[in-house]
Amino acid sequence: MGFDQAFQDLMGNEGGYVDNPSDPGGATRYGITERVARKRGYTGDMRDFPIDLARQIAKAEYWDPCHCDALPEEVAFQVFDAYYNGGHAAMWLQEAAGVPADGLIGPATIAAVNAANPDKIVMRFDALRLKYLGSLSTWPAFGHGWANRIADNLARAAR
Repeated sequence: MGFDQAFQDLMGNEGGYVDNPSDPGGATRYGITERVARKRGYTGDMRDFPIDLARQIAKAEYWDPCHCDALPEEVAFQVFDAYYNGGHAAMWLQEAAGVPADGLIGPATIAAVNAANPDKIVMRFDALRLKYLGSLSTWPAFGHGWANRIADNLARAAR
């Protein structure tokens, strides 16, 4: 699997236009916040934000910085999804791989992940992600959806 399949799968976790007043991310479409869209030059209404631009942004802002092409498929998707959804994906990956968590995925992190059992990395990673999400003040509003998202990701990794 590469980016294109991961993006397609990610769209199963995301959706169309959302502007929930409880979400500090504000208006989003395809999971891209208005802030990120504007940073990348989009000036239109977020309701009209095109999926092709979402794909470009997802690759440049979330897939490539996490070096997902260098990670095992099942790990790459978890990292991509978590980074896209918000959080500390690089640090969770490093903690899951047992390397110092500096928040920058580099050669040492990639080597440690590739040397480990990917199933264990996924389980540790998602455990860290759930603990973090459970600590957020927005958990009451979004926790059910986040937990379902992670459960779906775990089932996906087990395919």
